[in-house]
Amino acid sequence: MRIRPIDLVDVFVYLVVLGAFIQLFPAVITETFLLALLTAILLKIVLEVVLWAKKKIVHRFRTADSTGARVTSAITLVLVLPGSKFLVLGLVDLAFGDTVSLGGFFQVTALIIVLMVARGGTRRLFERAEDDMSVRTG
Repeated sequence: MRIRPIDLVDVFVYLVVLGAFIQLFPAVITETFLLALLTAILLKIVLEVVLWAKKKIVHRFRTADSTGARVTSAITLVLVLPGSKFLVLGLVDLAFGDTVSLGGFFQVTALIIVLMVARGGTRRLFERAEDDMSVRTG
């Protein structure tokens, strides 16, 4: 997989959001800036995998030709969404131990929601800027 400029922007956005959560929620802790940066990179990787899996499941749901396949896809999606929060908590604990804490399930859920909203907003902003540039140069 190739690292694109937008991936680096995502990591920067994740780092800013994580920093805000560290300031606002006492249960969210990173001992150093480097650990916060590494956590942001880990979040980027995990969330990309979760988004990829979610897209595959939704595609399978939409193209399913039987009720059983649709139900299976729906159940899988329902399990993946909260399961991703536990995955994030587990991987952060495995990678960083006690030096990083993202709080509990609800703090991680809020963090992931804010990360996804920030990611989407940033990407829309960049798409709009690219469209404006192409209109000016075209």
